[in-house]
Amino acid sequence: MKITRIDCHVLLVPEFSTEACSSAQDNLVVEIHTDVGISGIGETDVNPWIARACIQARGTHIMGLGLEEMLLGEDPLQPEAIWQKLYSGSKMNGRRGALICALGAIDMALWDIKGKALGLPIYKLLGGAVKDSITPYASLLPTGDTLQEYRDSLLDKLLQARGFGFKAAKLEICINGPYTHNALQEHDDHIAEIVADCRAAVGNGMTLMVDVAYAWGDARTALRVIDQLLPYDLFFLETPINIDDLAGYAFIVDHSPIRIAAGEWQNTHFEFIDLAMHGKLDVLQPDIGRVGGFTEARKVAQLAADQGRLIVPHCWKTGIGIAASAHLGFATACCPFIEYLPVHLSESALRDELVADELQMIDGEIPLPQKPGLGIELNREALEKYRV
Repeated sequence: MKITRIDCHVLLVPEFSTEACSSAQDNLVVEIHTDVGISGIGETDVNPWIARACIQARGTHIMGLGLEEMLLGEDPLQPEAIWQKLYSGSKMNGRRGALICALGAIDMALWDIKGKALGLPIYKLLGGAVKDSITPYASLLPTGDTLQEYRDSLLDKLLQARGFGFKAAKLEICINGPYTHNALQEHDDHIAEIVADCRAAVGNGMTLMVDVAYAWGDARTALRVIDQLLPYDLFFLETPINIDDLAGYAFIVDHSPIRIAAGEWQNTHFEFIDLAMHGKLDVLQPDIGRVGGFTEARKVAQLAADQGRLIVPHCWKTGIGIAASAHLGFATACCPFIEYLPVHLSESALRDELVADELQMIDGEIPLPQKPGLGIELNREALEKYRV
């Protein structure tokens, strides 16, 4: 079997806003085709025009080759060997950043092909299932231009998520800092107030996490707010400070009773070594598209297992990425949850329409899929509708 073609689909919802804090508005979907008629699907969470350029750009020397030109003609049943070839051949241009994200979409599609060719779901290729189901948490991004509107939106979405059967939810409380939502700049004390309202609304039977999107400039400020959050039994606090401040993360972890999570932006398992060993993170959050695909994500999972940490994959795209996260979770004992953007609570039409038969949640759990590969199919009408 040989790879004959790669298609790169840049997708964008027509009502996108550059003021938004949601990357679900766009997408790069890759399809890799073979000479036996089997095709694979992948996606990545990065600027789709940049990622497409990383794939299609021609190389001019052996340290900076193009991903597409290295990929064509290869055997798709050897995804790890292909990953190493593409990583090594593009290292002067890539090594980290958008090129690794593009490579992640390619790698995801290759594992999809391998599963389809062998008649096996991807989790079986990753070593087999270590659980019968995985628990998705509802990732909740509020709307609203004022603090009150933001709070009310979050409470409404949380109660809807519980009504849909979710056992866990992450509260996006991004009301200040560099990535604040809807231009809000509110005092830190309001974060604990919103969490208190959310906990009171759902009681103690639902697992809650909080994401503040790198809000604080230093570790001590983060710890002051963490102290205010202690009464509300949070599973983790995500990305409290600048992701490059590994010493700051280590300081927070050493002093925080709440687990600290990060890793959504990390490329390759090498960056997770730094995050785990120097930043001391309790919860590692590889995004399968961004980290470099299954080939790198499984190394992050092994790192977490070796160091006694947890894996909770990041995913803020479509049913493609959710399927990838689920397969990794099924094969990873130290993965208690995966991130899940609920269709009915997302403002992105791509999340709603792109995948025709995504993995389903039943009674708060995603059961083991039996279809080969990722186990999903694209909605071709949506692919054409949102292509730019």
